[in-house]
Amino acid sequence: MWVARRLLSSVTQRSKYAGQSGLFPRPQHGCLPELEPRYLQCTCCWRSRVPVARFETLNASISLTSAPCKEDNRSLDDCYTSEQRDSILQLLNTASPLEMTDVKLLRGRKSVNIVEYRTKNGPFKTLESVVNVPLLKHKSAVTVFNSILNPVKKEKKVRIQWAKFIRPEVDRSWLEEANTIVSLVCGTNKIAWAHVDRGMTVLEWQELVCPNFLRGTYMASAYLSDVSAVLTLLPSADFYIIEKSSMSVQNTALFPVMAHMRTVEAMLFALLERRNLPPESNFPPRVLNMMRMAVGRHFELVVGESRTSGAQAVRQLMAQSVTQKLPRINFSPELLVKYRNYFQMGSRREGEELCDALLQALAFYELLSKSSS
Repeated sequence: MWVARRLLSSVTQRSKYAGQSGLFPRPQHGCLPELEPRYLQCTCCWRSRVPVARFETLNASISLTSAPCKEDNRSLDDCYTSEQRDSILQLLNTASPLEMTDVKLLRGRKSVNIVEYRTKNGPFKTLESVVNVPLLKHKSAVTVFNSILNPVKKEKKVRIQWAKFIRPEVDRSWLEEANTIVSLVCGTNKIAWAHVDRGMTVLEWQELVCPNFLRGTYMASAYLSDVSAVLTLLPSADFYIIEKSSMSVQNTALFPVMAHMRTVEAMLFALLERRNLPPESNFPPRVLNMMRMAVGRHFELVVGESRTSGAQAVRQLMAQSVTQKLPRINFSPELLVKYRNYFQMGSRREGEELCDALLQALAFYELLSKSSS
């Protein structure tokens, strides 16, 4: 196990006179033979190097430094109790790559390799077999096992994220107690809304064409007529969530559209808040803004600085409502029949406002749930 590596070819014979010293001075009185200085090095790890000048040093060094190497040569299964081994193997044999991201060193390719290995060779039966997975050797496997046994809880900075896309700020306890919300999205000639309850069921989902939007000379009374017509159809709810568009003021070509959006938004705020003004003075605002880009990022609909269509996401939600036992959101049979062929790829932005209104309501509840956990 130990081999001597010669570092110095020779050492000058020490003088018999006092005061003359070599690299390894010997006692003034004694008859030990002259020894050449050498290093002993571990052949397992090649890390431990011990200078040796006497024979007894060899034995002491071996007994002192061989323990770590012996420890390294132990089986991984011998380093843990049976309960710990069962916990580690349970996670490695059942967790998906996404569920392994909380384990140290198991983000990315290593987690995929674990799933591929157990799919091909069957579940792991011993901890020692884990080192057969590509990119997982002895040292990294120990780190993974210890991370599974002692998970580190990460603090989520959800309050900062929540404040970024909900305006005005409302105490979260009010939002958590809300039974229903109405999500509204304004288009260039339509206003769409989705009435969704806390149980993630769509109670109402429709849109209304506003003929006076962006038609000829701006008339405040005409806009008020169209917005008021929408308000007569809106159901009662605890909160009304209005989409906040993210168009840049610097894009002068979109300035008329932006002015239109802001006008309709201001009218909805004023009329809805007044209509639903509670008698209690301490009640929070019932009408809130939600950033359009925040909803897009939640559903991965953002490409660069633009948001893509949400039609495909809505079609998937409608399909899951029928095929899955616990769907993400529930639709009534009437709504499924009404809109089953409405969101087609070939249609020219048909139903975009309806899609956005539904996705906004779903994102509101899901982000609220995440921030509370």
